[in-house]
Amino acid sequence: MARILIIDDDTDVLMAAKLLLKRHFDHVDVEKNPERIPFLVTNGKYDAILLDMNFQRDLSSGREGFMWLDRILDIDSSANVVLITAYGDVEMAVRAMKVGAKDFVLKPWQNDKLLETLKNAMSENRAGVSVKDVKSESPKAKPSSAGHSLIATSLPMRQVLDTVGRVANTDANVLILGENGTGKDLIARMLHEQSGRSAKPFISVDVGALSESLFESELFGHVKGAFTDARDDRAGRFEEAQGGTIFLDEIGNITLPQQARLLTVLQQRQVTRIGSNKPKPIDVRLICATNVNIQEQVASRDGSSPRFRQDLLYRINTIELQLPALRDRPDDIEPLANHFLNIYRKQYNRPVTGLSPALIRQLKQHRWPGNVRELQHAVERAVILAQGNILESTDFFGGLGASGTAQATTALSDSLQLDDMERRMIQQAMQRFGGNITDVARELGLSRQALYRRLEKYSI
Repeated sequence: MARILIIDDDTDVLMAAKLLLKRHFDHVDVEKNPERIPFLVTNGKYDAILLDMNFQRDLSSGREGFMWLDRILDIDSSANVVLITAYGDVEMAVRAMKVGAKDFVLKPWQNDKLLETLKNAMSENRAGVSVKDVKSESPKAKPSSAGHSLIATSLPMRQVLDTVGRVANTDANVLILGENGTGKDLIARMLHEQSGRSAKPFISVDVGALSESLFESELFGHVKGAFTDARDDRAGRFEEAQGGTIFLDEIGNITLPQQARLLTVLQQRQVTRIGSNKPKPIDVRLICATNVNIQEQVASRDGSSPRFRQDLLYRINTIELQLPALRDRPDDIEPLANHFLNIYRKQYNRPVTGLSPALIRQLKQHRWPGNVRELQHAVERAVILAQGNILESTDFFGGLGASGTAQATTALSDSLQLDDMERRMIQQAMQRFGGNITDVARELGLSRQALYRRLEKYSI
């Protein structure tokens, strides 16, 4: 009972691997185009990923393999990635294991060896917890992802959570509105977890990122031979969510033709895979989200055509939830900041124990254009840079300013360039300790494996 993803630009390799693995694992997906990796990993919840080291653009250096490995681990740091490599790439594969890959298999592989390698990779994740335990864990129990959704001392958020509690156990379609970083995806998961469908799948799809050519295939599925590279039947996301909840994020960004196809499915409560004429009934709870003013998109201005269908809007917003921006819920800023501080001081092994009163006042005065996500990243960086046991304004790259001015916003925004800051910190530590990996890792509060991964990422 596992989901496997195989990524290789050689169709013969894909077919051979799938023929073997589908006899041993519950679900096997194959993908020839590595550009689809972010979408697949974000939405697929795979137990193991077989990744080729070289693709057509770069046949021998392994650079694309390292790049895609890094992208996968950025999306899901617990992903079990097994590399597919040729004999001459073994040294590169060993390097890749230092930066996060679980193992590698050689082309041409031995079937027993491939199966054993995959099973070993899935036996434990990096934290030593079984994969099934990780995937079955309730989002509410994950402090790094959904934990802050429960921190709601402010009146606006208490009102949102009260509405969630009243509508969660119904099948009413819900539309969640709010700026980026306000936690729309977390509220969607709360609705699912508190519903009678919680034992069934929760399928999340960023529909705004789907091209016209992928939209129907990803959502509704296809049959073998429906189009080029459709070498097997494939269920769409609606079928995968059967009995559970499907969350369509960024729905305000889909095109009018896509809206028409989605509306048909919602009205008929059935999907028809591309290339088939046999409709399949669906039983799903629909939750949608967007950061755009969808009412303005429905309204026609100056005689121009509307950008969002009003009949589709009626279908998706039986219940409408408006999430407040962080600047509109200042009472939540201090508990949220402390929550993130506790997470990152443990993660980076830092002796930071709290926030100064002056810093708390400044945090509440800042505008937070990136909302909770921006606060989370800002606290993470401050914990890494902290000079003492108590976080001060100076730990946020020059301070926040007393009144949320443009200067303060710029100072904080500059501090949010995590990659640049992280690269500089690592370079300084490498110079200080003469390149001694053990000493550098200890100084930065990282494991050697995590440090190796960052050295590869920044070509240090």
